[in-house]
Amino acid sequence: MADTVIAVTLLWGLVFIYAIMASMDFGAGFWSMVYINKEKTNATNIANRYLSPTWEVTNVFIVAIVVGLFSFFPSATFTLGTVLLIPGSIMLLLLAIRSGFLVFSHMAKGYEKALIYVSGVSGIFIPALLICVLPITHGGYINKVNGNDRLDLGALFTSPNVYMFMLFAFTSTLFLSSLLLTDYSKTSDQYNAYEVYRRDALITGPCSLIAGFLVIATLRTESPWIYNNMMDHVWALVASIIAFIIAGLCLFLPTKSRLGRPRISVVMVIIQYFFASYVYGRSHLPYMVYPNVTLEEGFTDPATFKALFITYIVAFIILFPGFVYFWSLFMKDRGYLKKNFKSKDDNDPEGAY
Repeated sequence: MADTVIAVTLLWGLVFIYAIMASMDFGAGFWSMVYINKEKTNATNIANRYLSPTWEVTNVFIVAIVVGLFSFFPSATFTLGTVLLIPGSIMLLLLAIRSGFLVFSHMAKGYEKALIYVSGVSGIFIPALLICVLPITHGGYINKVNGNDRLDLGALFTSPNVYMFMLFAFTSTLFLSSLLLTDYSKTSDQYNAYEVYRRDALITGPCSLIAGFLVIATLRTESPWIYNNMMDHVWALVASIIAFIIAGLCLFLPTKSRLGRPRISVVMVIIQYFFASYVYGRSHLPYMVYPNVTLEEGFTDPATFKALFITYIVAFIILFPGFVYFWSLFMKDRGYLKKNFKSKDDNDPEGAY
């Protein structure tokens, strides 16, 4: 396997992990805001309990992505960094606002609701802005002005494909987060919240699938080169849809306590997005930014790559067990999961909706 393929596979893996974790993180903040006045459901408490230990961990991956991109593909980073100066600055500002307000929402009790609203709204816009990087790399939005790359914001924000990507990011964020919170609620024995989030997952899931189809439909007219490449890997798209259907069916499987097996659904949905991301990533090759930068043109020196790759592997070996332990403790420790929940709300049938 070529060094460039190894490097881009590593980067795409980090992007995939961050996309899944960040979607769940941003979506949980949004649901916390939505159900803040419906205390009997405990839905906001569930979302806040999820957010408390995870939003710091999620940000680790975005740092790893930026460092990896700059290290492995410096030329591509220069092009993207130039054209994404303004939108990138807006994303960083929103991330800073959300992170700051998340911290203060747990400290300034008198302003807790207002701070949760701000963090929830800012968080839901971040995925929509982040995903704009993808259509920008498809070509048609970067112009040369006096030898310098310039992003054509007019063309970008009048493109139907860009808005379909934004819609996909928005619906996927809500779907992934509601599905995880469904599992989290069931593990915590918070069945009012479980019913609320299960309902939300059943609504937002089909919406995300429709948004995905709209993305592909608009790619056909605006970026036919990547659409044609995706059709060469249609088997993976079919596998993605099958995984989605299985995930949906698992929410209707009977159990001793409630209808649905959300843990299996979460796993199947991650598999669904893995197949979809594989199709997209594979179809994007060999371009980092079409048609300006290919993998080979943007790649770093081979000696530098080997040193960086060894560093990443060592870091992965050190950090991965810690992440596994964190998630196993976070998702299975019932003492932690039930902390601060009032027992009288556990099975209260009122206010579930």
